[in-house]
Amino acid sequence: MKKLYLLLFILVFLGAGCCVQNEKERKTTESTPRKDITETVNKLFVYTDHLKWEKLQNEVFASEVLLDVTSLGAEKADTMLSQAICEMWNEGLKDLDAVHHQAGNYIITIENNEADVFAYAIATHYKKNSDNDKVVTEFVGSYDLHLIKTEAGWRIDKFKYNLKYID
Repeated sequence: MKKLYLLLFILVFLGAGCCVQNEKERKTTESTPRKDITETVNKLFVYTDHLKWEKLQNEVFASEVLLDVTSLGAEKADTMLSQAICEMWNEGLKDLDAVHHQAGNYIITIENNEADVFAYAIATHYKKNSDNDKVVTEFVGSYDLHLIKTEAGWRIDKFKYNLKYID
């Protein structure tokens, strides 16, 4: 009889644990504003690295973006069509052999249908030379991004890069 109670206890205990596990798994796959915003910011870097300009334009950027890259030498911040930004970045990156962004330390502030995201990031640009040498340029800095919630999801409408240094 003791074995039967022990077996029942184990089955109930394992069953409860199973339900808790399923609940945890379900919660991790649910969409939340913070997860959706993080996903949009991650897509910014991944799509840029893979030169996926159409995806960047359609899944990441709002139709117009206030682009501020004055820390890289631009004269002023300017509102640009997302298509124009993608064309400009394509022109600047197309001759490289590899581009890699590593971003993190996101600080996200959400208010209604708007969000501000701070992120540290390192961008590495790699180019092989014909002499079997290589040129690697590393950009270290941070981003101040602003996103708006649209019918299609969270989109970046303000983009500021803050260069710390280039190596």
